[in-house]
Amino acid sequence: MKVALVTSIYPFVLGGARNIVDWLAKELVERGHEVEVFTIPEYDLPDLVLLQSYNMRLMKLDKADKVITFRPQSHLIQHHNKTVWFIHHLRTFYDLWDSSYRDFPADEIHKGIRRELMYLDTKALAEARAVYSNSKTVAARLKLYNNIDSQVLYPPLFDPKEFRFKAMNNEIVYISRLEHHKRQHLIIESMRWIPKPYTLRIVGQASNLEYFKYLEDIVQNNNLTDRVLLENRWVSEEEKVEILSQCWMNVYIPLDEDSYGYPTLEAAHSGKATLTLQDSGGVLEFVVDKVNGIVAKSDPKDIATRISEVIDLGIAESLGSSARERINELNINWDSVIERLLK
Repeated sequence: MKVALVTSIYPFVLGGARNIVDWLAKELVERGHEVEVFTIPEYDLPDLVLLQSYNMRLMKLDKADKVITFRPQSHLIQHHNKTVWFIHHLRTFYDLWDSSYRDFPADEIHKGIRRELMYLDTKALAEARAVYSNSKTVAARLKLYNNIDSQVLYPPLFDPKEFRFKAMNNEIVYISRLEHHKRQHLIIESMRWIPKPYTLRIVGQASNLEYFKYLEDIVQNNNLTDRVLLENRWVSEEEKVEILSQCWMNVYIPLDEDSYGYPTLEAAHSGKATLTLQDSGGVLEFVVDKVNGIVAKSDPKDIATRISEVIDLGIAESLGSSARERINELNINWDSVIERLLK
């Protein structure tokens, strides 16, 4: 089958939205399909979103037997056999409209852009042969804003066999892009109350250097330089595997995340539990409090209290074992993904 995978990208920003497409392409080729990947630059700026949407609508991929779309606004492409694996909306026009993350006014002009965007999205999504979402959280947003029903299809890692349990040191790790909505600041602040000899390691590329400077200031102002390692860089897959294989616990505490996030899944394949927060969105579909991880309040003191409980009870390793079992419970694997996407 000739399969076209179409997605949008934010130039020079790496992350899970790119991985899901690249990894699916490799899996499809391995199963004998002919695959073309189309990545289109897109910005969620008010003066560009509609123009980008109309341009996407005009694209033609008639030679493909199947088109699968991912990140917005790729689902606007017209094709007789289109399947959507929906990652997220342009969130500042949807669920983040009433939040501090919208950096433009809610005036009549921008409300009009929002209405037109929702209309275009709803029309294009309704054309798809099937719509999948990467989490229950995203499925609920699709139903709320577009009245579109979708099936949850959890994305696997490309090669989970690379991840392994080797040991448990005293390191708490958070490997992710350094962004305010990923909330690295909360886990750094919690280190004031987490007992020694436990340390924190945060590794990831900052898309906003102001936020990285803010994190550095928290470390300095709280005299945590000997207990918090903060690195602004992209970590290789090989190094990530090694860090997770030996750490004590993983952290993934974004605000209302679209899915469970690859950091959660990578930790689980490494036999390590994840600490997340009550308002972290899709992460809560994977992490069950006191079963395969910890769910704390979005408060540094509560985070520290919950981590201290795990230390006192000595249950970090058993939580990590249950996290690995959770992968099978949710049927997260490529065979299941490809069978459903190619229907």
